[in-house]
Amino acid sequence: MNSSEIHAWHYATRQPVRLNWANDVITQLESAPTPPKENLWLAPGIFDPQVNGYGGIDFQQDNLTTEDILTATRELRKSGCTQILLTLITDDWSKLTARLRHLKSLRDSSKELQATIAGWHIEGPFLSAEPGFHGAHRPEFMHNPTAADIQALRTITAGDPLLLTIAPERPGTIEAIALATSLGIKTSLGHTNASAIVLLQAVKAGATGFTHLGNGCPRELNRHDNILWRVFETPGLTVGLIPDQIHVSPPLFRLMHRVLGPDSIYYTTDAMSAAGAPPGKYKLGALELEVGPDQIVRQPGKTNFAGSALKPIDGVFRAAQMLHQPWQEVWKRFSEIPARMMGLSHGLEKGKPANFCLMKFAGENQLTELKTFSQGAA
Repeated sequence: MNSSEIHAWHYATRQPVRLNWANDVITQLESAPTPPKENLWLAPGIFDPQVNGYGGIDFQQDNLTTEDILTATRELRKSGCTQILLTLITDDWSKLTARLRHLKSLRDSSKELQATIAGWHIEGPFLSAEPGFHGAHRPEFMHNPTAADIQALRTITAGDPLLLTIAPERPGTIEAIALATSLGIKTSLGHTNASAIVLLQAVKAGATGFTHLGNGCPRELNRHDNILWRVFETPGLTVGLIPDQIHVSPPLFRLMHRVLGPDSIYYTTDAMSAAGAPPGKYKLGALELEVGPDQIVRQPGKTNFAGSALKPIDGVFRAAQMLHQPWQEVWKRFSEIPARMMGLSHGLEKGKPANFCLMKFAGENQLTELKTFSQGAA
């Protein structure tokens, strides 16, 4: 659609609206006196704060090209995602920082990538090396954070939004969180077996998020005291969930929303290169992973998960299915809430970038057509 005006139902108000845009920016959003001719719905583009790769492209590889990254981001856009935090995981520190520097250079040289890559997410190497808690991250590359490490991340990313996932029980981490916060870096707790006291200390130091709760922990947990219960009782965290019906079971998913509150939860795919691609063998850094028709990502011969193959738009409807709710009720947890956690404004408002999804439905939660607009272009 090349028109600069759309007449559709607004996902949040569920009222008819007219949206106009020009020069990549929304110029008007106002109520419409009549309903749209078709069952068209308008919603802000998906904001995914944890994408390790997509469409066959693994962001953990060296020497990626601009075209590689564009391939991944264009495939993401087909699934409703207009902005991401490009995520790098645990590796040798010098390799990880060199990779980040290279990707930052690619992003800064492309207007299209600047529009899609809102910032960066560094997941590791300051994580728990305990079995189960380290997940697919390689313990041999993990170490305690130093002030120099935090300063290096800020220097490389300059003024870009930056999220750091960290295990607060590691020595020196509380001080690292405080330093990161002072430098404008958002910190999220994850891959951790921290005590309740340490979790509270981390929040006091400035931590504001928790990365993919229910993942990055052993399959079997102490029923009396475990990381789930501790996070449930830690105020001040915006908690990430992977809504693929695999990483978190539907009953637990529903309970998490009741305990944490729906406005303290955001969704992420935690996608790796197999997302948006057929079943087969894929890379996540140095790991060789297998993805079957069930979309479960595993290391061969192991039962633990290693990222996901979830498409963003599928995550919306799987979350709605698990919660027994219409899609409109869950959409903000895959758009405004993760953006807000990063201090970013992301929504349908005058003056904002024209990033939105236009969807046609046959019935409730029965999506038949999706068009994603990034800066006004479909």
